[in-house]
Amino acid sequence: MSTSSLSGSASGSMPGPRTSPTASRVRHGLAPWGRIAGLALCALLTLGPVIWTVSTSLRTPAESFDLPPKIIPTDPTVDAYRGVFDQIDVWLYALNSTLVTALIAAGQMITAGLAGYAFARLEFRFKKPLFALVLATMMVPLQVTMVPVFLELKTMGLTDTLLGLIVPAFPTAFGTFLMRQYFLGMPKDLGEAAMIDGAGPWRVFRSVYAPLAAPGLAIVGVLAFNYHWNEFFRPLILETSTENLTLPLGLVSLQGNLGTGSISVVLAGVVLSMIPAVVVFVVGQRPLREGITSAGVNR
Repeated sequence: MSTSSLSGSASGSMPGPRTSPTASRVRHGLAPWGRIAGLALCALLTLGPVIWTVSTSLRTPAESFDLPPKIIPTDPTVDAYRGVFDQIDVWLYALNSTLVTALIAAGQMITAGLAGYAFARLEFRFKKPLFALVLATMMVPLQVTMVPVFLELKTMGLTDTLLGLIVPAFPTAFGTFLMRQYFLGMPKDLGEAAMIDGAGPWRVFRSVYAPLAAPGLAIVGVLAFNYHWNEFFRPLILETSTENLTLPLGLVSLQGNLGTGSISVVLAGVVLSMIPAVVVFVVGQRPLREGITSAGVNR
């Protein structure tokens, strides 16, 4: 055996630098705490405004302007919440918002399911250009289309009505894209088997694919509800009568003339308006998570 081979084998057998067991344990022990600290910081930054809103709503108007500000109120009170109900018709505005938001969410689930299935499973002329056109509408700001939509609704006599808020919001480009991707992840064999048994396209969608797409439709519904519950711009343009105002518009009157209203009352109204959206998100969190997970697995 040559000298070079001996030296090579000797060098190959030499152990490299080793990490001490103590340093390895310390590094592995700090890793989870570092992730926890990072997540806690992100949660604090996210929930900070919400905590401040709730805290201020429990203060007296004079204490709201204390410097330095205090997170925990010195003398918590719910007088601001009573002031909200005294100054505006909370129940009417909440009812309007619930009606508008629930119907929009249901409408978007229907239109997104049908359009997504059509673009995913049906074959027709100009399918790809039409889908590209649908996606292109996502890049058009709402403010650009607001004027022609308003003129169209005025011609139809739907301005200053809740129906004028509901119907134009039924089409959803994002929901269509989401459901198309969801249907593409489903096996074609299910639909082909149903067609062999004599089912038409509508029966295949209604009896086979629609039940399987329930988690995806839940995603569309939850996102639509949370978005339109807090919507301000369209109701501001379309609604003028007090009885047709939604909750976000009704809360504006709490500011008073030239913003002289109590900040505690205003933020108490904001807290009340957040409750339905939080409840819907908590209830729909499980199907939302399952829908996103199953869509990712299918793809």
